[in-house]
Amino acid sequence: MRRNSRARLGVSLLLVAGALGLGAAPSTAAGAPAAPVPPAIPAPSAYALDATVERQLGAATAGTYLDAKTGKLVVTVTTDRAEEQARAAGATVRRVARSAAQLDAAMAALEAEAKITGTSWGVDPRTNRVAVEADSSVSARDMARLEAVAERLGGAVDIKRVPGVFHREVLGGGAIYGGGSRCSAAFNVTKGGARYFVTAGHCTNISANWSASSGGSVVGVREGTSFPTNDYGIVRYTDGSSPAGTVDLYNGSTQDISSAANAVVGQAIRKSGSTTKVTSGTVTAVNVTVNYGDGPVYNMVRTTACSAGGDSGGAHFAGSVALGIHSGSSGCSGTAGSAIHQPVAEALSAYGVTVY
Repeated sequence: MRRNSRARLGVSLLLVAGALGLGAAPSTAAGAPAAPVPPAIPAPSAYALDATVERQLGAATAGTYLDAKTGKLVVTVTTDRAEEQARAAGATVRRVARSAAQLDAAMAALEAEAKITGTSWGVDPRTNRVAVEADSSVSARDMARLEAVAERLGGAVDIKRVPGVFHREVLGGGAIYGGGSRCSAAFNVTKGGARYFVTAGHCTNISANWSASSGGSVVGVREGTSFPTNDYGIVRYTDGSSPAGTVDLYNGSTQDISSAANAVVGQAIRKSGSTTKVTSGTVTAVNVTVNYGDGPVYNMVRTTACSAGGDSGGAHFAGSVALGIHSGSSGCSGTAGSAIHQPVAEALSAYGVTVY
């Protein structure tokens, strides 16, 4: 169950990301319901601690998340030994009923018996359960099949219906263009002095050549693509430009992306793409399987950010930290979305590139 971790028209692609701050909850009148606690952004030390715990404990932890009130990293464990190791690493520890192996087994059962287009599942360490979402395309018969598998798994699985239909979010027409379709770029990256950008694999599958305007000159050429199973691709700049690592916040300002990390359940996140611009949300599950109509993708991250067609390949980030490449969603209801991202750290490792 563990993680295996706008286009600016013209010469270069200025990519989208931004900073989030921790807002204090306003005081409330006597008898009034308390305002919800805003999701936290991990401090750099929390990302580092998360990576350390994952490396040291492996399957001995059933997942990590940010405490909504304190913003501290919580490590879930089922044994005394794992608790000792987590505390020694400096983490807050919580004992839970289900181990990583049990959650893995639940997801394996779903994979084998309920691999239904329009469903997704992943681990929510806060509930110590596998959180399943089924979109509106899932028939009553398939829902009954899904629920039967969940019931047999004895409470390890929680199922929720979501509006809309899970789909890859590509449109014809806008930010980066290839093969008659519009996607979004995620992050500028570098290797050996050469400059590239990463985007969604289902976008780079469409075309080898990419432009910054519809019918415009080619600014970059595909050098790698992976979809389904993964959802990332890489494009090398071939127009002679050396775009900066700064990002467009869609408000006239820019911010540098200086590092990359894996998202943590419970943390605040922003998604930016060429259609919905910048939207905000919370990470709700990791190690997510999404069953798209043209194939599954694995090891994804589920969030509550809003998104729409054309956002594919856009940036998921928190402050100056790159977190993911936008893959798809089941749409957005009001301010509640279901944006899914491919962890960017995996793509950076696959191509041997770094953000800058």
